[in-house]
Amino acid sequence: MDAAVDGVVGGPASVLAYGGPPPWQWSDLATSWTAEPLVLVLSVLLGAWYLVAVRSVNRAAGERAGGGGGHPGAGSGGVRPGAGSGEGCWQPTRTAAFLGGLLLWIWCTCSGLGVYERILFTDRAVQVVLLLMVVPLLLALGAPVSLLVEAAPAARRERVLRALRSRPSKVLMFPAVSTALLMAPPWLLYFTPWYEWSVSSGLGNVVLHLALVLLGLAYFWPRLQLDPVGHEYPHLVGLFITFAEVIFDAGLGIVLIYGGHLVAEHYYVALGRPWGPSLAQDQTWGGNAFWVLGDLVGLPFLAALVRRMVVQGREENEAVDAELDARFAAAAAQARAAGRPEEEESGMRPWWLDDPNLKHRFGG
Repeated sequence: MDAAVDGVVGGPASVLAYGGPPPWQWSDLATSWTAEPLVLVLSVLLGAWYLVAVRSVNRAAGERAGGGGGHPGAGSGGVRPGAGSGEGCWQPTRTAAFLGGLLLWIWCTCSGLGVYERILFTDRAVQVVLLLMVVPLLLALGAPVSLLVEAAPAARRERVLRALRSRPSKVLMFPAVSTALLMAPPWLLYFTPWYEWSVSSGLGNVVLHLALVLLGLAYFWPRLQLDPVGHEYPHLVGLFITFAEVIFDAGLGIVLIYGGHLVAEHYYVALGRPWGPSLAQDQTWGGNAFWVLGDLVGLPFLAALVRRMVVQGREENEAVDAELDARFAAAAAQARAAGRPEEEESGMRPWWLDDPNLKHRFGG
């Protein structure tokens, strides 16, 4: 501990000058708390709006089921059927994901992670990964834009969809642009004055808490495509981009660990922390945490993306089958009206019964 103290503070005078929290312990993640007013207010407001909107959508779905009304989002030009709801009602998993994202946002900024975010480099590194990659992923899985569209009156719904179809929206959701919004911020944070501003200024700290979540949402929203988007593209593109993002995370982690440059060195020296690792050791741990966590949190996104690919493929198959069934039913009705025999539905007859080389074997 003496070596660590010397490496951090440089002498007894610095020890006396330190006015931060006591030495960090694992239990602080659950027992130490602070208040982040902006995050708390936004989380409460967003959570309340989401629950009220879900209740409105479910009530409307019940009325349609009882009266046979149409879906409020049908034909609205941008909302894919089933994007956020199942059989007219909002999926509980969507609600759980969105509320979970808000709770994680609060925990990242108000728990022990928030208490030590401006004291330990490692603590801030873990927080950056969670705010940039995990909180936005959970919020995007909640499909809030689809909920907004389904719960809004018709006039407001059209305005929202018109904004999503606008040119700025399409540019923002273009794969290269949205990917840059996720990959660039960590590099800019650690190698520009942004990092030192975020730890030395209360305003900079609040801006970081908000900016990382917004940038992450700009990435995950068009990647998952659960909500209406201004630019759709194959999900395989998202898979390739995810692998590229893993490489960028590894590169940043390596630079932080072996680059030989201490981030915000003047701030941490002036802080005079008399306990814990030296500045160099703290940054090494933080670089490893960013590298490992950055790769690990990509796994839930890959799982969500693959699941979305399967669900969307199933929805497309069901839509095609329903269209073919409708066409066959219409043709059969016309045949009965004209007194002709009904034709067998195309696609229902096994292909081998019509193959000239096989049909005699199966009585075709």
